[in-house]
Amino acid sequence: MREIILIQVSGNDRPGLTAAFTAILGRYQVNVLDIGQAVIHDTLSLGILVEVPPEGEASPLLKDLLFEAHKRNISVRFRPIDEDRYEEWVSGQGKDRHIITLLSRKITAEQLAEVTTVVADNGLNIDSMTRLSGRVRLEGELENPDTRACVEISVRGEPRDAAAMRAAFLSIANERNLDIAFQRDSAFRRNRRLVVFDMDSTLIRSEVIDELAAEAGVGEQVAAITERAMRGELDFNESFRSRVALLKGLDESALERVRDRLELTEGAQRLIPTLKALGYRTAILSGGFTWFGEWLKRTLNIDYVYANELEIEDGKVTGRVVGQIVNGERKAELLKQIAKQENINLEQVIAVGDGANDLPMLGAAGLGIAFRAKPLVKKNAEQSISTLGLDGILYLIGVRDKDQAELLN
Repeated sequence: MREIILIQVSGNDRPGLTAAFTAILGRYQVNVLDIGQAVIHDTLSLGILVEVPPEGEASPLLKDLLFEAHKRNISVRFRPIDEDRYEEWVSGQGKDRHIITLLSRKITAEQLAEVTTVVADNGLNIDSMTRLSGRVRLEGELENPDTRACVEISVRGEPRDAAAMRAAFLSIANERNLDIAFQRDSAFRRNRRLVVFDMDSTLIRSEVIDELAAEAGVGEQVAAITERAMRGELDFNESFRSRVALLKGLDESALERVRDRLELTEGAQRLIPTLKALGYRTAILSGGFTWFGEWLKRTLNIDYVYANELEIEDGKVTGRVVGQIVNGERKAELLKQIAKQENINLEQVIAVGDGANDLPMLGAAGLGIAFRAKPLVKKNAEQSISTLGLDGILYLIGVRDKDQAELLN
């Protein structure tokens, strides 16, 4: 009679444990139906689901496994699995899988408890949990404001109410200083190829037009219009022309002064080289100005830049822009244009932005990320990152800290 047995091994990890137990299984010519292994803080947890052929006999096998465990001072447990239960388990392998990614400066048990409760309430089964971030030292590093923590959870099934689940995740994220991403685990998720970025308040910390307005002495007027436009309260084209008009007469040297004090957003200098090392194409799609976009392209080795051309005559800003304004709809068009040119499926595109005018491109991409965004944008974007820097995006595509270190070296 055929027997199906789950073998669970646990204890202090050291070289040769897995080899020793699988060697015993090999001598009895059993079939391995499933296997999984994890090591947490030098403690091994190994599970092997085996089928003992009808001509075989389980008792000597289990006896040898017990002896090996005793010799190595570790624990081994056995659980018989009913054939019907096994077939039921096999039939579930076609179910959809999703990846839940938790990002924060540190992951707490309270955060995990609330997230996994929502998972359970939606009828999803957790298959695995993996830490993507590096190990954290106790001495001061837990309180370091730049510390990054990420846990990736693989779940099986479809949520009972996807909208309610996302709302619950958003509530937890807001209350617990945590970012929670929920993605279908598809081949596209693991094979993105193009990332497009907004520029102002995304790749750089500032809104360039506000900086230029300060140079021109019209900072308060421009800032008020900018804020209303980013909240989606004003038509972008009209508000943009109004703001640029206020810059009329500004000396071109002011652009250089603004450029010299611009700061890259946290994580940008880690993210872009890592993406390039992985073979990604990158682009800036900005409602700002090409004068600054081209500088950023050179600084970060970006492949494409599309922004607005600020008209300058006789060394002075005229208060006009040249050509078509890069608004929200134009950003989405450009995203599709670049993807087509590079022969990249839209599902393989990541878009990152913070304002209402970024929503069309976030929606056109396979993965749209609201980065440190306004509440309206965060609510309407599929994913968001607020607790970490731009390099948190790497976690959403499954890149571990040790992978990043290897790629950057």
